[in-house]
Amino acid sequence: MPTREGSLEAPERQPIDWRSPDFRDRASLEAEMERVFDICHGCRRCVNLCQAFPTLFDLVDESETLEVDGVDKADYGKVADHCYLCDLCAETKCPYLPPHEWAVDFPHLMLRAKAQRFGDPGTKTRWRDRLITSTGPLFDAAALPGVAAVANAAAASKPLRRLGERLGIHPDAPLPHLQGRKLASRIPAEVGPGIEARPSATTTGKVAVFTTCYGHHEPTAVEDLAAVLNHNGVPVRVLHGAQCCGMPKFELGDLDAVADLKARNLPLLLAAVDDGYDLMSIIPSCTLMYRQELPLMFPEEAGVARVAERFFDPFEYLVLRSREQLVRTDFRTPLGKVAYHAACHQRVQNAGARTREFLASIPGTEVAFIERCSGHDGTYAVKSETFEAARKIARPVVNRVRSAEADLYGSDCPLAGRMIAHGLDDGSEAVHPISMVRTAYGI
Repeated sequence: MPTREGSLEAPERQPIDWRSPDFRDRASLEAEMERVFDICHGCRRCVNLCQAFPTLFDLVDESETLEVDGVDKADYGKVADHCYLCDLCAETKCPYLPPHEWAVDFPHLMLRAKAQRFGDPGTKTRWRDRLITSTGPLFDAAALPGVAAVANAAAASKPLRRLGERLGIHPDAPLPHLQGRKLASRIPAEVGPGIEARPSATTTGKVAVFTTCYGHHEPTAVEDLAAVLNHNGVPVRVLHGAQCCGMPKFELGDLDAVADLKARNLPLLLAAVDDGYDLMSIIPSCTLMYRQELPLMFPEEAGVARVAERFFDPFEYLVLRSREQLVRTDFRTPLGKVAYHAACHQRVQNAGARTREFLASIPGTEVAFIERCSGHDGTYAVKSETFEAARKIARPVVNRVRSAEADLYGSDCPLAGRMIAHGLDDGSEAVHPISMVRTAYGI
């Protein structure tokens, strides 16, 4: 059978064999990187997705042979440095993923490169990278008396930001504004406990919210999600004891830390599922972690599969229930024109543009839909060496929002929203779409 040039079949992401000795073997890794890079060099359809592909293609074009074999293998790491595992190349662009015989999975290859470097005793992982990916402990510390105020003051101080550059944090990078109160002090574990759940064909009608690290320090979106669900007859349990989903450590290549966080969270999530709850998060990255990445890391664990099966994106959930007339349409406030950015980690979940669909159903609301990377991408927009690349990636999105002249703008990913607001630099703030819906309901 001749080799096929491409594939029109749906991509089949394969399990991540991260515990195999071969996974972190440098020689094996470099051989596979050379093979895949050669295929990418001959295709180049992903050149506009992120900085990883232009970096690779520049290395090839500047080599003596103008082919991958002319690239110094010591430079392969430069490509991995610019991959933030958004998965867009794999899920939306690449025709060579399995079941194609070439079996290209660029993000999982870059994950392998990150894991090899992280676990290599000869390669020192920067203290900064370990720190900024330890989001749980960082936000726990921010809840201590006075810490949030000091951190916010430091983030607003140009001299201190320049001092932070010595640690590898870019002085112009957008940083969170910490509120200093943990979510548990603002919202109870049970919200709407008297509401009688109404199951649908695909949902149980009860939701347990995975709070996320972000939800702890900027809890408004969690509160708004609970209010919108309650308004639509869905009782809510807030999982206050949850740890980080593991995505920051996943992006760093610290897969043992990911496994540890999975082990801590799984009993809490399974208990909610056993109690008849569906699962939900306000951050697409956390949802993706439980729906895709952890099942691929732990394909043999039935508990991981059970959690993945019950995990929903908020707007996917609302649209599914609206199709069975289980969502209220008593909107009181039109939103006007909304510039809505679809987050990369939401797009690759293949659930469809449900946020756009739901927002557009609100009377008096026009949605300008933006499907491009915001450039924030976890820690990528924070680090000194990648901030300028992040800002370059964000520029088309910022321009689209500016030209839309919208009344509101935002993204399902609060980090993306912050990056857009940073690029606009006009004093405005992004609004999470679930907060827009609460405003539209007038609740």
